Amino acid sequence: MNDDIKSKFRAFSVNKTLPDNTPYKSISIDHVKIISQEFNISCRELEIASLESEIIPERYVRNMKSLSCEDQITLLKSKATIVGLGGLGGSVCETLARIGVGTLNLIDGDVFEESNLNRQVLSNESNICIPKADASKNRVTEINSSVTVINHREFLNDKNASAFIENSDIIIDCLDSLPGRFVLENASKKAGCKFISAAIAGYYGQITTIFPEDPGLKLIYGEAKNAPNKGAETSLGTLAHCVSLLASLECSEAIKVLLNKGSLLRNKLLIIDLFDNSFEIISLLNSSKPNGTCLPVDRKHPV
Repeated sequence: MNDDIKSKFRAFSVNKTLPDNTPYKSISIDHVKIISQEFNISCRELEIASLESEIIPERYVRNMKSLSCEDQITLLKSKATIVGLGGLGGSVCETLARIGVGTLNLIDGDVFEESNLNRQVLSNESNICIPKADASKNRVTEINSSVTVINHREFLNDKNASAFIENSDIIIDCLDSLPGRFVLENASKKAGCKFISAAIAGYYGQITTIFPEDPGLKLIYGEAKNAPNKGAETSLGTLAHCVSLLASLECSEAIKVLLNKGSLLRNKLLIIDLFDNSFEIISLLNSSKPNGTCLPVDRKHPV
């Protein structure tokens, strides 16, 4: 960062205090944009430089205490790939944009339809038939213009998966197709990238985090060749509050992976039953055999 930019940071920074009265130096979105235009440097690069000078972009100030300046810099330098931009993916996309993950790689070939309105936060009555990838990019830009967005209006398959997820730091599975999940997992392992997978059905949800060397999805669903196309969602539907919860958990796992902090659901499956308020973590490595989807097809007879 040259002296002219440092001078601008000093001129625009404001002394403020956090809710616990800890003092900090703040810089606003508008001032970051002014410096960006003047020096032809991206807002993301300027936010990183600002944090390195311990001047906190005001948009991230409520991240502080839980995150450090170094943590925020790490997030801004990270690239997250989100595959599937419907219920789970839309909420994951919005959350990661707000917390400040610097590059979001968004993949979905679908368009919005009316049946999405009950749970997909990026859908609204005016964007029915609009590509989900375009709506996602627009939403991220509205929330955080410092985030770089790469959007693909295509469905992921075994031919394009490796190219689409290239150079990602984390892969987040928000698909509703079991074969698609296996394709994405395989591409993630080939890329040496950590992979977070979640599924929902009615009041139920499950989530796991998979490292490249882990057995992964076959411990949940069995071998890919035997997996059905869809899980229990087809019989139980999808409820907005369950979608939001599982999307938040995917974001939580992603942030911990990117920051290399906290406990992960690696080789574990968190199974959630919101109808009975049941939260259970099972060890996948200790399971006797794959039992198909762990989501129940009804409340009395889990699969």
